[in-house]
Amino acid sequence: MGNEQQLLDHLKWMTAELRQSRRRLHEAESSMREPIAVIGMACRFPGGASSPEGLWRLLDGGSDAMSGFPTDRGWDLDRLYSPDPERPGTSYVREGGFLHDAGDFDPGLFGISPREALAMDPQQRLLLEGAWETVERAGIAPASLRGSRTGVFIGTNAQDYAQLLLADTSRKLEGHISLGNAASVVSGRLAYTFGLEGPAVTIDTACSSSLVALHLACQALRQGDCSLGLAGGVAIMSTPGIFVEFSRQRVLAPDARCKPFAAAADGTAWSEGLGLLLVERLSDAHRNGHPVLAVIRGSAVNQDGASNGLTAPNGPSQQRVIEDALAGAHLAPGDIDAVEAHGTGTALGDPIEAEALIAGYGRHRDRPLWLGSVKSNIGHTQAAAGVAGVIKMVQAMRQGVLPRTLHVDEPTPHVDWSAGPVELLTEPVPWPETGRPRRAAVSSFGISGTNAHTIIEQAPVPVPEEANEAVRLQPPRPEAPAVPWLLSAKSETGLAAQAQRLIQHLDAHPDLDTGQVAWALATTRSMLEHRAVIVGDREALREGLAALAVGEPHPAVVTGRTAPGGGKLALMYSGQGSQRPGMGAQLYQHLPVFAQALDRTCEALDPHLDRPLKPLMFGQDPELLDHTLYTQPALFALHTALTHTLTTFGITPHHLLGHSIGEISAAHTAGIFTLTDAAELITTRARLMNTLPPGTMAAINTTPTDLTPHLGPDVTIAAHNTPTTTVISGDTHAITDITNHYQQQGTKTTKLRVNHAFHSHH
Repeated sequence: MGNEQQLLDHLKWMTAELRQSRRRLHEAESSMREPIAVIGMACRFPGGASSPEGLWRLLDGGSDAMSGFPTDRGWDLDRLYSPDPERPGTSYVREGGFLHDAGDFDPGLFGISPREALAMDPQQRLLLEGAWETVERAGIAPASLRGSRTGVFIGTNAQDYAQLLLADTSRKLEGHISLGNAASVVSGRLAYTFGLEGPAVTIDTACSSSLVALHLACQALRQGDCSLGLAGGVAIMSTPGIFVEFSRQRVLAPDARCKPFAAAADGTAWSEGLGLLLVERLSDAHRNGHPVLAVIRGSAVNQDGASNGLTAPNGPSQQRVIEDALAGAHLAPGDIDAVEAHGTGTALGDPIEAEALIAGYGRHRDRPLWLGSVKSNIGHTQAAAGVAGVIKMVQAMRQGVLPRTLHVDEPTPHVDWSAGPVELLTEPVPWPETGRPRRAAVSSFGISGTNAHTIIEQAPVPVPEEANEAVRLQPPRPEAPAVPWLLSAKSETGLAAQAQRLIQHLDAHPDLDTGQVAWALATTRSMLEHRAVIVGDREALREGLAALAVGEPHPAVVTGRTAPGGGKLALMYSGQGSQRPGMGAQLYQHLPVFAQALDRTCEALDPHLDRPLKPLMFGQDPELLDHTLYTQPALFALHTALTHTLTTFGITPHHLLGHSIGEISAAHTAGIFTLTDAAELITTRARLMNTLPPGTMAAINTTPTDLTPHLGPDVTIAAHNTPTTTVISGDTHAITDITNHYQQQGTKTTKLRVNHAFHSHH
């Protein structure tokens, strides 16, 4: 019998182990397929497209962003141009897509000396500015990422700035030139400046670099190598060398216009640009309350191998990378609505790409696959080309329109367009809602043969938990007669420039909601050393901005400068008596990060209560909210949700104080209790105190508690972060009853936590 029992136990153990192994395998496979959310974007492209919104306006308006060679880079323009393609040292084109303000940079913002900044590749300068903006556009303060496992994946394909520096015989910048122009430092400087501790990788696969960078960022997120990923590409032409070199190869369009898939296609057109995306696992983005602009469903990278020439594209390889990306996304060709093609406008490359797209997407379709290329508007932005296409398609999904491709006289006759329903976007095409997400693919091909294909999906529409009637019936808040606008910068000059830009934005959007601007300035921008607050209605705000922009005083403006090291912040958690019906209802309705934190806290509390807590907080049965059994859990839920909201916005306390029930809220924030343990302790305390004889409450010691926390990204902190000096006060009888309750349960971990919190520090 003993052997049979041992065998049975062993079989049970093996069965349990097998189930756990299957579960772990399923979780691992699911994580490798998890969609990746795009939570922030920033860009600088020709034609003044200094933001994703600016790029969309350029595309939606059908604008051509090409312009003459820059006059501020020391290029000998008189000798550079020659219409003769055989003439050495010259270019037979004299236009391109340029960032004419590429030399503008504020080194002080990033703690860089002017001398070091001058020796830095302008691509690095542009990346620093773009990274700051990308992170802020996701609602994250850049300083809050210091020490985080954020990865950096940057595509680049040229570092020609050093040629100018080495030609300078003054030698003033020696010692800075090497690092300032190293390819590895393109990504490394971002990690260093912002204190990012995930992988930092610079990728050079030529024109596919930024899309390869995005692919690697998505893989790193799924594998757990990083929690956030900053991915994209940059290209600045410090010298005209690329125009000279490709003039000899005769691959440039003489009019400097890309004509993707057109019969008139006669070459590519070089441009500059920067595009950056902040990406995160979709589940993490939802949990952290970050905006989801779009979703990366799948991506793939491969190589041409032995094609018919080192730089010649390979159709079968392009078709395979499409198939691999679809397989990774678990989608069929018919699920894709449009393709943002590489589409450089060359007579050789475009027909090969079109045939690969027809073969990969043209089968089993009941509607056209729309084909376009952003290069027709802004030219070929080289290492930033792929990310330019991604930003274009994200914006198109959000707007519900596919913009037209310029400079197409008629489809190229070198492609059998009848082989599949693939059509060029020669006019804007509506992109309607059809009951399934809008989806698009983006292609990039490097001159050395590295191909990349990415599949993007419309952001999922969140389905919030149905609000209770008290929340739904909240009256609309009237527009405030005066609102505060908060501005900050690293210097007084920067502060004035911020004011000037805000004036321009205000003038360009006369219907702007001043309250929404106030909210955005207060919650999505970093608080830097030099600060200003402008208070008033629209007219007063504009007048105050104008005064701030020129350094003049104004009654609506208050300016100041933070003290070195900043001040200390303490949070006080209130006790019973501060509750009221409807507390937190408006925050829950309007602030997703608060709503998610409150939901999570109530989920931990509700199993210990005889009715759901949230409806009581929001006004149902208001008399019950004054009942100790519900009051104390409700206050704890509000404390916890408010704390999570503040820390999400970068407001982190240095000290925590708690009064009565607030002591436990403070202890939880400080990391002494997990959410699970705190929820059980709170509800047990409330239940026991509810049964105490009348008058016992008077014995409670109300001395505030001072807890010095070590806060992480969420509210639940590991116990080893417990402060070294902690004092928690409370009613001696209640503490004894609670401790006895846990001892009777025999729950060792909880018992030790109670002993740690209430006895060793009492």
